[in-house]
Amino acid sequence: MLTILDYLPEALLDKKAHELADFLSGPTLFHMPGVEPSPLFVSVLLHGNETTGWEAVKSYLSEHQQSNKPLPRAMSLFIGNIAAAREHKRVLPGQVDYNRIWLAHPSKEGRMMSEILQQMKEKQVFASIDFHNNTGRNPHYACVNRKEHDFFQLAHLFSRTVVYFIKPDTVQSMAFSKLCPAVTVECGQPEQTHGVEHAKNYLQRAMSLGQFSNQPLHPEDFDLYHTMVTVKVPEQFKISFAPVNQSDIHFESDVDRLNFTALEKGTRVAKIDPDKAIYLHAINEQGVDVASRYFDYTNGEIRTRFPVMPSMLTTKEEIIRQDCLCYLMERIEMDDKSKI
Repeated sequence: MLTILDYLPEALLDKKAHELADFLSGPTLFHMPGVEPSPLFVSVLLHGNETTGWEAVKSYLSEHQQSNKPLPRAMSLFIGNIAAAREHKRVLPGQVDYNRIWLAHPSKEGRMMSEILQQMKEKQVFASIDFHNNTGRNPHYACVNRKEHDFFQLAHLFSRTVVYFIKPDTVQSMAFSKLCPAVTVECGQPEQTHGVEHAKNYLQRAMSLGQFSNQPLHPEDFDLYHTMVTVKVPEQFKISFAPVNQSDIHFESDVDRLNFTALEKGTRVAKIDPDKAIYLHAINEQGVDVASRYFDYTNGEIRTRFPVMPSMLTTKEEIIRQDCLCYLMERIEMDDKSKI
């Protein structure tokens, strides 16, 4: 399945994400030389409808081609699920999620990711960036899987908002964290010009980074959050984002406004059918469903049991079914960060 090239085909950088499937034979890994030989690994389109990363990479590489200057550092670029990108979908029916199969997954796609990891280990990869978008309204932020200074530095180059998580544990950044500093960067919603520009500028800074500083960031330099649980809607319940009498769970049409907002105890998350035993799943880092700790379901409503902060709330039912409703986080306070 994997095509490996040591050059960029002519006209590749003219292609939109949905056009790549007619230009490339499948998922493709490009190794490009640079002044610094240890490569920055960059992955885009692990989810086919998250296009900002590809647009940013195109812009950055096009500018370098026009300058006739070598890249400041070698780059290994992986373009992922181009079949889903052609259909403007996160993942196609019957496909595995390209960002859930990076560690010992038995599928042929999982074996492809293992091959990529082995190649990058042999090339002594410098750092890794995985570009993503959100479907709901979120600030631009970076995610890390290890609380170490070089990881924070790589994340902080993108945003002062940093999220630490260890679940799901088969994502790209988790796999690469065993080889090098690795981040996932969330670039807002796709098709936004400012998101592409931010991502391109970040890529430029990362490619120009000679080495990571021995000086750690100060606690006041960034805001650190810890993802505690993943919230899912059981598949048997019908959901809606507009007044629909037949739905079991009704969310407000702008529920994603709550992302990265500190919700007080008793905040209403949704209305529910009072005649049904409605519930959500909230899976913690140990794989235990702790929804009863976080949510109350009385009086035809779902309300928070104590203060929480959601991220990645979305109003797209397809994404909720394929992935999750949201994540719940806690803030790691400044004094705690100094102890990391």
